[in-house]
Amino acid sequence: MSSQKQPDAVHVDEKSKDTQLAKDRSDGTGNFLTTDQGLRIEHTDDSLKIGARGPTLLEDFHLREKVMRFDHERIPERVVHARGSAAHGYFQVYQPMSKYTRAGFLQDPSRKTPVFVRFSTVAGSRGSADTVRDVRGFAVKFYTDEGNFDLVGNNIPVFFVQDGIKFPDFVHAAKPEPHHEMPQAATAHDSFWDFVSLVPETMHMVMWAMSDRGIPRSYRMMEGFGVHTFRFINEQNESRFVKFHWKPLLGVHSLVWDEAQKLAGKDADFHRRDLWESIEMGDFPEYELGVQIIEEADAQKLGIELLDATKLVPEELVPVQRIGKLVLNRNPDNFFAETEQVAYCVSNVVPGIGFTDDPLMQARLFSYLDTQLTRLGGPNFAELPINRPVAPVHNHQQDGFGRHTVNTSRANYHPNSLSGGCPFLASQKQGGYVHPPEQVSGKKQRVRAESFQDHYSQAALFFNSLTPPEQEHLIDACRFELGKVETLHIRERVLEHFAKVDGKLATEVAKGLGLPTPAAQPPAAKGPVATSPALSMELGKGGGIKSRRIAVLVADGVDSDELMAVRKELEGQGAHVKVIAKHLGTVKAANGQAVKVDKSAITTASIEYDGVYIPGGAASVATLKKDGEARHFVQEAYLHCKTVAASTGATDVLKACEVDPAAPGIVTGTAQALGKAFVTALAKHRHWDRVDHDRVPA
Repeated sequence: MSSQKQPDAVHVDEKSKDTQLAKDRSDGTGNFLTTDQGLRIEHTDDSLKIGARGPTLLEDFHLREKVMRFDHERIPERVVHARGSAAHGYFQVYQPMSKYTRAGFLQDPSRKTPVFVRFSTVAGSRGSADTVRDVRGFAVKFYTDEGNFDLVGNNIPVFFVQDGIKFPDFVHAAKPEPHHEMPQAATAHDSFWDFVSLVPETMHMVMWAMSDRGIPRSYRMMEGFGVHTFRFINEQNESRFVKFHWKPLLGVHSLVWDEAQKLAGKDADFHRRDLWESIEMGDFPEYELGVQIIEEADAQKLGIELLDATKLVPEELVPVQRIGKLVLNRNPDNFFAETEQVAYCVSNVVPGIGFTDDPLMQARLFSYLDTQLTRLGGPNFAELPINRPVAPVHNHQQDGFGRHTVNTSRANYHPNSLSGGCPFLASQKQGGYVHPPEQVSGKKQRVRAESFQDHYSQAALFFNSLTPPEQEHLIDACRFELGKVETLHIRERVLEHFAKVDGKLATEVAKGLGLPTPAAQPPAAKGPVATSPALSMELGKGGGIKSRRIAVLVADGVDSDELMAVRKELEGQGAHVKVIAKHLGTVKAANGQAVKVDKSAITTASIEYDGVYIPGGAASVATLKKDGEARHFVQEAYLHCKTVAASTGATDVLKACEVDPAAPGIVTGTAQALGKAFVTALAKHRHWDRVDHDRVPA
């Protein structure tokens, strides 16, 4: 054996091990950013593309390594969207869409395409609460005759970053901080706002997340969006840009921040329970699929970069065409087998639907597929029942963990003659997927196109499109979140960005933080529209009172005739009435009848209901006036701007609660008139015009 000294590169003694261990434990200050192979990185904010607006290249090893490592950080729960709820249903198109797309499920109005829809929060773990302030996932798997189409979207039409290479950075910043793993399912901490303050492209999405959109009333009452710009391709291979929307038929509604925080403690499963119980009761969630279709020749005229996921196209500029309905009518049989094992992949498309060069979308095309390899234990996740397409599957894939298919063919390759050449390739006329031809040219480079540089005009558009109460809620949310940030210079940097969005926003948030207001700097770029009413929940909520939950407070001696009359009116409009008393069982009505109690006061709270009703009956009213829990129930609903109704004989309960019977959204009267007025007031959802109490936290 040679006694020649080993090269230093491979000679490792105990002292150098300790030195290396110390380096591994350092925070990296003063070191260069490298790949896992030690290669120094010159640029990490943009993926490698052909030209500034061209497609992302597979050769971008830094993108693939960075996203691959991120995808495999958690097992078995999802890295993001871990907390989810889901339901089965169907989709039905209204009219054939052959002019725009050859997608089969968008052609036949008589066909019901099975779907599985998963709603989720983004930041929290599987055990986190439903009602945290967060983006919600809205992912739809269409089981079409041509294969599965996964429309993997959110309840917000834009995103925080423009390029998928920044997605791991954003999620790392939003997740609990690594040194102490806090806070759970919340962005009110230093690392998130540090990232936001250093990445101005986040400003538009921050406005949405801090608005009431970040705390939806239920999954049944929130919009969904495809986020990206996709393509529709018809039989003539004509391509058009398309953006997808889901419009809930119940309207768009939210919680208030105080409710959201209390519900996280009283019922962390609030949204999950609401979805499950609504379907069990036959209140099937319904949404219409809307599309914004843009001719490629007209895209440049919009003045909006369609490949930028931080931008939206205002509905006033390109109307949303409602082309079909989604109905969720069946709960999963097993949560793990279906809701937890479902695997959505952005790359799952059908003929007639294609991609664009959006750099966030391009990274997602790789990321979702890659994620399933770890989370579901290998490449055969598509064979799990919830992921299995209804279209027949024939290919030469084989073996691997979790293989279900038993291949019997002698030939497991293409081309072959031993199996007669099967399976055959399909032409476009035979249903084969054909990528639309597109001319691309340019230098390979890591660069952001100039058309991606406007970070403030649409943030300003969103803020200016909100009603005054909605703006106040957004401002309060920013005060709360930044009030949790411990580092002063982070708060100051965020305020500088807010000053570029809107002067009022910056001024009011600065006041709440006790900081000087930075000089207002209106956005340098102006969008094609100044305001978009479609962005306001308050201006377009609608939906009536179907499936609304109404609490009725009673005690012995209640006037059961009044209760039955009002209940009949509410349930006739599709609302659900719950009778609440100090104990379960029954209470004795004034006429001697037994009134069934649905909930005991100790197990429920006003935050779980959309309105409150107090029937008459002298003995019942006398009891409720003295009952601290009942008074708190009414006062809390009042402070949350909900509708409160009291029969003529029960107005003393309102007075005991210091509730003005003449305030907006307070309904009084005799039973018959009361019921109809109650329904009208409930349809408004909230009564922000109450001015005789402190504003409700956003």
